Amino acid sequence: MPAEFGLGTATFLVVASMVGVGVLTTSGYTVALVGSNQWMLALWVLGAVVAICGALTLAELSAMIPKTGGDYVFLYEAYGPLPAFLSGWVSFLIGFSGPSAAAAFGSAKYFLTPFLAANSDAVLIQRLMASGLIVLFSLIHVTGRSNSARVQGVITILKLGILVVFGLAGLFAGSSHYPNLLDRTPVTGAMLTTMMGSMVYISYAYIGWNAASYLAGEIKHPERMLPRAIVLGVAVVAALYLLLNVVYGLALSAADVKAIIADPANKDGLDAVAPIAELAARRLFSGTISSAFSVVVGALLLSTLSAYVLIGPRVVYAMAVAGQFPAIAARLTRKAGTPAIATLLQSSVAIVILWTGTFENIVVYASVGLSLFSMLAISSIYVLRIKRPDASRPFRCPGYPVTPAIFLVVTALLTWAAFQERQRVSLYSLASILLGVPVYYLVKFGRRLAAR
Repeated sequence: MPAEFGLGTATFLVVASMVGVGVLTTSGYTVALVGSNQWMLALWVLGAVVAICGALTLAELSAMIPKTGGDYVFLYEAYGPLPAFLSGWVSFLIGFSGPSAAAAFGSAKYFLTPFLAANSDAVLIQRLMASGLIVLFSLIHVTGRSNSARVQGVITILKLGILVVFGLAGLFAGSSHYPNLLDRTPVTGAMLTTMMGSMVYISYAYIGWNAASYLAGEIKHPERMLPRAIVLGVAVVAALYLLLNVVYGLALSAADVKAIIADPANKDGLDAVAPIAELAARRLFSGTISSAFSVVVGALLLSTLSAYVLIGPRVVYAMAVAGQFPAIAARLTRKAGTPAIATLLQSSVAIVILWTGTFENIVVYASVGLSLFSMLAISSIYVLRIKRPDASRPFRCPGYPVTPAIFLVVTALLTWAAFQERQRVSLYSLASILLGVPVYYLVKFGRRLAAR
């Protein structure tokens, strides 16, 4: 494929891939668990530092191996075909299916929150709507591609614009609530574990900083443009995230968040604070404005869902073409030339995940699996420095070997904390990854039989 994308497009892709469900849903979980807006903001700053360390490391890998495929390419070069296959498997089962379910669920929550406040069947209705949205976008992307990229871009720009306006208006409206941000609580050993466990939600919001590397082969002068796009994109997103979280803190004290969850009328548990942006808007502005804002955010989250449903099946299709996934997933529709079988598989898994977990469980499930493989991908820099010391490296990771080590240590700690705090869901995520090992050998065995 020809190299057509420049710095602007690559940076926009990073920003668009990161800003979505996470920052609009997970902050309430963090405040509820750590009991402090100040610690919540500190954890978001830590999340930004970790994401930038990962981005700088990935920039070296992308400039060294400017091929389309992202983590798959780096893992293949560093560790061989099985880990590379598992990265694709994780993309299929966790990386796109989990976030697709979360995006659909989040969109339905924001759409319906103003109308279902007292409805005992709210979660059921939200899941039904979310399932319908997954099916709808699957049909849209299977039947044609006309202007989908352009529409995707316009919706994402609109989403960013609305969030910036909301953030600035929230700073003004909540300026008298500054003490809400000065509520630091004492740190104990148990609190540190809880804080690191809460980083799972924050890491989910920062997922996407590696998006531009998946198009490395289609970016002009990738050895120069990719590092700039990745770092610039992460910096822009980190600034936006801090702005939004300050607004959440101004609108809702930690006690307010806990009271919402403890309300006897609440049947959603921790998920009661998932639509944190709508809750904040309700406190800072009129009820009419907050209801309208909630519906708008629900609509804008459709761009995130659309992107996952569009891109995810392409990974499955590419694996099938390469012989690392059942061949049926490589079939294209005759008329539109779209990967219908791959889309069906991806969407089916997303719907299963949607119906088997709460919104918070879905976020943890996706975060743990993606954290494990992001660590493996980032560790590739050490392996490739040893295996290919003389390879051309147009960009070298600043602060190596400390920079990638910061990413690996913090991510390992939050993953460990997740297994301590959310053991069952974390084990499901790990089991999903390990399931890919027999699938790899079954596919390999099947291709050998077919070749005879």
